[in-house]
Amino acid sequence: MLSFQYKEFAALSVQELYEVMRLRNEVFVVEQECVYQDADGKDLHAQHLLGMVNNELAAYVRILAPGISYPAYCSIGRVVVSPAHRCKQYGIAIMKKAIEICQEQYDTPIKISGQCYLEGFYTDLGFKVVTEEYLEDDIPHYGMVLG
Repeated sequence: MLSFQYKEFAALSVQELYEVMRLRNEVFVVEQECVYQDADGKDLHAQHLLGMVNNELAAYVRILAPGISYPAYCSIGRVVVSPAHRCKQYGIAIMKKAIEICQEQYDTPIKISGQCYLEGFYTDLGFKVVTEEYLEDDIPHYGMVLG
């Protein structure tokens, strides 16, 4: 069963921060073969939602207030599920929790930059494509909005 921990950057333990960065690098850099600057400075201003299973990081997203990524939107990013925990609906669960948090905290729509191959995943959650396809770190993405 997936349980959630929701923390500001300063509240993350060194171990939690290490596990978040390890998982993001495992999936976004190694698995997706994408060399990019993951530590982009936004983590310092983000809220971090960790999806835990038996004290192990199984899924993760970061939530950004309006003005950090987009002037008039809050945002959810770095959406990732551990390869060891895929096919268990954890991506859906952590996104639903992140959407709930955004709707409680911010009076704005939610904007994401979603990888094109995940368009169905995000549209099933209620997001709508609002941009043409574009490359972000050499991976096709869409700008998508909910709300």
